[in-house]
Amino acid sequence: MVYQTIGELLEEKAALYPEREALVYADRNYRLTYAQFNKHSDLVAKALMAAGLEKGDHFSVWTTNVPEWPGLQFGSGKMGAPLVTVNTNYRSSELEFLLKQSDTKAIILIDQFRDHSFIDTLYELCPELKECEPGKLQSARLPLLKTVVVIGDRKYPGTYSYEEFLANGTEITDEQLEQRKQSLTYDDVINIQYTSGTTGFPKGVMLRHSNLINNAINIAECMKLTHEDRLCIPVPFFHCFGCVIGTLAIVSAGGTMVPVQEFHPEEVLRTVEKEKCTALHGVPTMFISELNLPNIKQFDLSTLRTGVMAGSNCPIEVMRGVINIMGMEDVTICYGQTESSPVLTQTRADDPLDLKVETVGRALPNVEVKIMKPGTNEEVARGEQGEICARGYVVMKGYYNNPEATKEAIDSEDWLHTGDLGTMDENGYVRVTGRLKDMIIRGGENIYPREIEEFLYKHPKVLDVQITGVPDEKYGEEAAAWIILKEGQIATEEEIKEFCTGKISRHKIPRYIFFIDSYPMTASGKIQKFKLREQFAGFVKTLQ
Repeated sequence: MVYQTIGELLEEKAALYPEREALVYADRNYRLTYAQFNKHSDLVAKALMAAGLEKGDHFSVWTTNVPEWPGLQFGSGKMGAPLVTVNTNYRSSELEFLLKQSDTKAIILIDQFRDHSFIDTLYELCPELKECEPGKLQSARLPLLKTVVVIGDRKYPGTYSYEEFLANGTEITDEQLEQRKQSLTYDDVINIQYTSGTTGFPKGVMLRHSNLINNAINIAECMKLTHEDRLCIPVPFFHCFGCVIGTLAIVSAGGTMVPVQEFHPEEVLRTVEKEKCTALHGVPTMFISELNLPNIKQFDLSTLRTGVMAGSNCPIEVMRGVINIMGMEDVTICYGQTESSPVLTQTRADDPLDLKVETVGRALPNVEVKIMKPGTNEEVARGEQGEICARGYVVMKGYYNNPEATKEAIDSEDWLHTGDLGTMDENGYVRVTGRLKDMIIRGGENIYPREIEEFLYKHPKVLDVQITGVPDEKYGEEAAAWIILKEGQIATEEEIKEFCTGKISRHKIPRYIFFIDSYPMTASGKIQKFKLREQFAGFVKTLQ
């Protein structure tokens, strides 16, 4: 176990590898060595202090993977104001909820993302912003919010530009920053991640320096990362995948962060080729997009060795493609959730292929993982299905300002109940078999969507598939398959059912087959199955 702050982690690596590249953006030739990035993070820390943020105050960041983000993450770690992540898919009501619930005092945002004007959304919530002096907002709806900083070329009323924000940091002395650093401890909360909200209101997961750093170190060790590795990070920074499995893990090894600002499959492979990346992260849908590029063989991916596939179920056929076509022989699978910092189990780089494609690995060091009978603390037998529960340094401090939800998630013996179903073999390797809430009960028979999804991935025309339960008068629930076909392919409902007949139990064959172009998703790549279920009635009408 390591007992240090995120700021101390960066300073340690900057002392060890001052001339190595810490942060690179391939598309704009933006390059900082560890010495430069450490100095820049000090300036960001001072700027946050100049904005009036004390240790423990919260500030929010609402951006894509812009170059300013890593500086804000590590600058926050040097001065003690927890960074609150904001999902780039949020609209006004979701933003208002988060800023209020998190007690945010400052927000740093980009002005626009795709067709959504972030700054207009903020003006809608805080019309007073247009009339106030920068840093002196008095908002009726968001009374704690004082400072707004906009990353971009334009200047907006009531806000600081990012350049002005940094310039204000020069008013803080080295001594003041050093004094602040000395007041921090590894046990302080430094990051608040709002859960994706696939059901209900998002909850603010409080994560400490020690949660994040130790998780990052263990993840890096499972991947065998060193200071010579270069990690391409196309997953969003506002999610633990981007800012823990991504930035923190590679910095813990002294390697190079190579972010991609917005995910485009060709841009990712172009970045890997140009920067000779040795590692690449992604959710399964990202890897599916990359593998299905018609020109994938034109890219030189020969430097790729490792990476992480996580975020949702990792289909076996996709994993084989990542290893055989992209050359990522040491790719690892991670499993966990935001509440566990986020990784609980991980495959190891030298695990045999069958464990990589069939399991989510075994517990990280200093983490206990047990499979419990749902609703109890009673451990089930090896190989038997139950709820995946965990205990150890990875478990969050709790949900911010939500003791009831915290009590539901973490029991009196400090076990985190994940809500995921799984099994564990004799060697501790875990298989995730579904969500407690996703399980389909058809006429008293339990059906686990993951099993059917894995089977249907083998169909030569299927690009992606999700199985959900849908209401049925006779059986209570039936299985529905939501299928995205490979480009240029056509299939029928009968064809898919025929493929299943005789190979999986009759009650598991989806009653309904829907062909769609895309899935409703959170911005972090999680498929929102509840939205597919909501669409069911409309889809049935189109079939009739």
